[in-house]
Amino acid sequence: MRKRRLAAERPENSNGKRPPGRPRSEQARLAILRSTLKILGDKGFSGFAIEDVADHAGVGKATVYRWWPNKGALIADAFASDTTRKLHFPDTGCIDTDMSRQMRRLIKIFRSPRGRIVSAILAAGQSDKDLMASFRERFLWPRRREAYDTLRRAVQRGELRKDIDLDLLLDSLYGPLYMRFLIQHDRLTPEFVDHLCSLVLGGARPPRN
Repeated sequence: MRKRRLAAERPENSNGKRPPGRPRSEQARLAILRSTLKILGDKGFSGFAIEDVADHAGVGKATVYRWWPNKGALIADAFASDTTRKLHFPDTGCIDTDMSRQMRRLIKIFRSPRGRIVSAILAAGQSDKDLMASFRERFLWPRRREAYDTLRRAVQRGELRKDIDLDLLLDSLYGPLYMRFLIQHDRLTPEFVDHLCSLVLGGARPPRN
């Protein structure tokens, strides 16, 4: 038997007033995102279905499609909503500290149960262009734009060269993390992150007078 639909799909109470708390549509949206992570964790990407998410969240399938055009967009949004708060870049006034702290938070996610979701997205994304596009748009690029701001502050402080290629610098910092995460040829540790930041950012310093 399907779960009773969330209040988001039902009219007001008999007295005509909305119940207190979050708006109903927000309740439904959050329930869908939580259910997406649950289904994905249990069944993996190959067994993932919008119908299962809707049933687990207690909403109609049409409610899911009202916000997300396909399962790739839904999965990417669910992962982003679960991790974005944990991956903000600090602003300590030191680029080494800012990058190291954020990268440590990222590998903590990689090493948690959420890491299986990342690997599933990246694996399935090789043959599913919509999924990979959604992952880039909804998770990768918002983090990337925040990283640009962090690096630009370091340039203004004189910690990094003014002509530094920001994209190359970020790829050089994060590429090794994804390689160790996916290939698993060595461990992802905080010490590795610190050494990587020192090595890469050291090569981006302005020349000494």
